[in-house]
Amino acid sequence: MRKLIKGDEVIVIAGKDKGKRGKISKVILGDKNGTKFLITGINLNKKHVKPNPQAGVQGGIVEREAPIQASNVAIFNPETSKGDRVGFDVKEDGSKVRVFKSTHKVIGE
Repeated sequence: MRKLIKGDEVIVIAGKDKGKRGKISKVILGDKNGTKFLITGINLNKKHVKPNPQAGVQGGIVEREAPIQASNVAIFNPETSKGDRVGFDVKEDGSKVRVFKSTHKVIGE
């Protein structure tokens, strides 16, 4: 079970977008570079695109999201309105659930 998954609301704790919040749209698993996330509206970069009439692509400058390191984000706790760490608890039926470390409440309920 992963600490952060697709659909989680996170807050950026380091970098140029520090303090901004967004939802994880894609998780990119990595070995030596670590896990990265694509977060909606965060870490936007500009890319110059050449026009391609065959593919129907119009040229220009396009803004797109770039991956951000997992160490630079924390899950957003709506109860405290701050970033939080993720822990795990095992329920009585044997299932494993993610919890906020500060409040011990289950994530996603």
